[in-house]
Amino acid sequence: MNAPLAPRDLEIESLPRFDELVAGGAKSMRGWHFQSVDLRGRSSVLVVLRAPGSVFMGCVFDPGIEELLRARGALIFPTLPHLPFNPYRGHLYTGAELYAGIAEADYEDVSDARIYQWSLQAGRAPSLHATLASAMHDHAISDALDDLLSELTAPVVGVMGGHDAPRGSAKYAQAAQLGRSLSLAGFLVATGGGPGAMEAANLGAYLSTYDAGTLESALLALAAVPGFRPSVTEWARTALAVVDAYPGGAQTLGIPTWFYGHEPPNILATKIAKYFTNALRESVLLDRSRGGIVFLPGAAGTVQEIFQDACENYYAAEGAVVPMVLVGRHFWEEQVPALPLLRTLSVGRSMAPHVHVVDTVAEAVAVLAA
Repeated sequence: MNAPLAPRDLEIESLPRFDELVAGGAKSMRGWHFQSVDLRGRSSVLVVLRAPGSVFMGCVFDPGIEELLRARGALIFPTLPHLPFNPYRGHLYTGAELYAGIAEADYEDVSDARIYQWSLQAGRAPSLHATLASAMHDHAISDALDDLLSELTAPVVGVMGGHDAPRGSAKYAQAAQLGRSLSLAGFLVATGGGPGAMEAANLGAYLSTYDAGTLESALLALAAVPGFRPSVTEWARTALAVVDAYPGGAQTLGIPTWFYGHEPPNILATKIAKYFTNALRESVLLDRSRGGIVFLPGAAGTVQEIFQDACENYYAAEGAVVPMVLVGRHFWEEQVPALPLLRTLSVGRSMAPHVHVVDTVAEAVAVLAA
């Protein structure tokens, strides 16, 4: 979790916010953190305000102002050239941004793929420039995510499940129904933001503003391209067609990573918090899902998430434990026997009554809504 801002620290991510503070009579910028704000045309104000303790990240100034602010005690992170992303961005991604141009171009030409290629090159020959850029980016994403969640009243429920559930399968339909039911129950659905069960849960949540028949129609349409192999392009275009056909869906969240760049982010998440660092992304997803986490049948990645969450709950104080709901009694007891170990760990701990196993989506939602 991000450390809380000091009492005087302010995140400034837009010019109107800066103007608002100035109009309110501010004399000093101490504790002001600017992110990618175009401050051209505000030089007369900037030269009057006291600068020590202010931080400017990727901002644009009139000529001479940057040097003046730095000389007066401001900390200025410059715009970094030759990057396919903005490391100081002040907002989350959307599918439209990451896949801009996919209707005409191949996936390899869209923003998401270009950033992934950059991350591969940066990983082969790490440099200070690349390390700082990716770290600043991930910090900015966490900050933007927390801004979004602070504005919402709906509790966040995480849905974890395998990436290999193909469109058109029973597993995919089950995850979609789970997402729909959770959204209708008043939760914000968050997933790992990738394909398979993650895409399905985001789909179901997004279409919860429509009737059940709409979800069935969307499932049929998506089944025409079951997975992102061999063509991410066709996979993404099919999802984009669903979004275009059914605009104005419910808000839903995806938290993917370029670490698994071979798994493209799904477009059905209306807000996308995409990270370079997978460990940070996993921690953020689990930590922000304070309304509970539902674990659908999955493989190693899902098992890892179960026990990462279990570790947090094991040491959590009374009242801070997040419900864990495993869907598929036979799967989690026999096929992948995570449940017996979970129950053994929970004996005598405050997490014990918060570990659940169910067989249906309806039961999972009922546990969390109770």
